[in-house]
Amino acid sequence: MMRASNHLIGFLNFMTFLLSVPILGGGIWLSSRANNTDCLKFLQWPLIVIGVAIMVVSLAGFAGACYRNTFLMWLYLFAMFIIIAVLIGFIIFAYAVTDKGSGHPVPNRAYSDYYLEDYSGWLKDRVVENNYWVKIVSCIRDSKACSKMGRTINGVPETFDMFSSRKLNPIESGCCKPPSECGYTYVNETTWTQGGGLVGTNPDCTFWNNDQQQLCYSCSSCKAGVLGSLKKSWRKVSVINIVVLIILVIVYVIACAAFRNNKRIDNDEPYGEARMTKSQPSRIHF
Repeated sequence: MMRASNHLIGFLNFMTFLLSVPILGGGIWLSSRANNTDCLKFLQWPLIVIGVAIMVVSLAGFAGACYRNTFLMWLYLFAMFIIIAVLIGFIIFAYAVTDKGSGHPVPNRAYSDYYLEDYSGWLKDRVVENNYWVKIVSCIRDSKACSKMGRTINGVPETFDMFSSRKLNPIESGCCKPPSECGYTYVNETTWTQGGGLVGTNPDCTFWNNDQQQLCYSCSSCKAGVLGSLKKSWRKVSVINIVVLIILVIVYVIACAAFRNNKRIDNDEPYGEARMTKSQPSRIHF
């Protein structure tokens, strides 16, 4: 029976090791997004650290089950409890900082416009901070997110109607074109001219520049686009994390029960042996 419990604990540790893979993968995916589009490069590290920690702890628990090392098993259960608590905190934090803000539909356009006032909280404050924003803009330029927007059909640039039917991502919409309410006339994806005067009172209308190194990088809409992109990325990863967390908690509860069963058997064995010895009939010698 004890051997079966040890096998179960070993199997559960192997399961937690496998569960660390999607968490680590989510952190690596966020890291690639940070290098290419989202451009906020410190947010992926908590997930990477959690994923690596689960891997290491699972290996310790696996070794403890194989060699019946009580210390390693206690270490595994304690560390897994801490990791689960940290993962819960990270999921709550991710949803809290990406709770507000979304794109505004534009009439007769497939894409949305983004406004900075829709966002609030810690993440917004971090993005708009000048030191961070300079790095984010440099990252967006290096990723060539705007220059990649260009499309041609049979060598002919797409028309405004074709451009209007495209579903732009938040950074393309917020950073690579002027806000729709400004009334600029379309020339190509990243070149717009004033037509009939500016419409509306959006300050971003005066910040737009056809210089490909400037575009709308100084616009609040660009900062809102970065926040919108971060929200989409974090929400995708959070869904995976929630599923993994549920499975992880179930595995942890089963592992606790199996470990408790092992301790009970260990405690019962000496008593059982003593009873067997005591119950043996004594021999009378003549």
